[in-house]
Amino acid sequence: MLTTAYAPGSPNWIDLGTPDLEAAKAFYGGVFGWTFLSAGPEAGGYGMFQLDGRTVAAGMTVPPEQGPPGWSVYFRTPDADATVKAVEQRGGTVVFQPMAVFDQGRMVIFLDPAGAGFAGWEPDRNQGLDRVDDPGALCWLELYTPEPDSALDFYGDVFGWESSSMPLPDGSGSYTMVHPGGAGEDAMFAGVVPLSADPLEAAGGPYWLPYFAVTDCDATVATAQELGADIRMAPVDLEGVGRFAKLGDPAGARFALLQSFRSAS
Repeated sequence: MLTTAYAPGSPNWIDLGTPDLEAAKAFYGGVFGWTFLSAGPEAGGYGMFQLDGRTVAAGMTVPPEQGPPGWSVYFRTPDADATVKAVEQRGGTVVFQPMAVFDQGRMVIFLDPAGAGFAGWEPDRNQGLDRVDDPGALCWLELYTPEPDSALDFYGDVFGWESSSMPLPDGSGSYTMVHPGGAGEDAMFAGVVPLSADPLEAAGGPYWLPYFAVTDCDATVATAQELGADIRMAPVDLEGVGRFAKLGDPAGARFALLQSFRSAS
């Protein structure tokens, strides 16, 4: 599970790039109850999505010519420069070199060898999100990639992740999960899924999909649809885990919902 006790290599930030930030504020505010707090005029419109005054995500305007709408996931690094070297040595690409974000920390943006985007955050005053694994907050990630074994090797080398697998309930195979090195399986935060196993995702290419926790998946999907979301996959149950759905926001940024069965027990 995700926690705000951010171990090295764990996800500690997530932000949305969208062509219309005002529309995104209205959409996610209606779906999750998020409010938006600007980081100030010097931040170029960047700001934080919050629940009850606690940061659960962030967002900024990204014009269409600068990139498609989407969510970016950041992983904690104690040394952004060392992470750059590790990524380059293992076949990844540095999109933006490490840069200081005021006195908050340092960020760096990458592509993994398969082309999935991700980022690193070296914290200073800002350790990461204030709230995870709660309704309306980030609760899981999935990496869709053509070669899971290669991806596990890459991220394992870069961030020290460890992995384990569990059989799928339908007997069709196994599901591979990752956690920070030495943290134990209770610290699982993501699954790694072959693109070939999911036709819905295959056409879009490799990427990281964020899941947000909800208390009622069906009701949240209905609300999102009313607000202009694309329902990419209607709610379904996953035995022993919960009920989940995949959506695209009105601008096209992909995300998922998870109603955990453990939260209802």
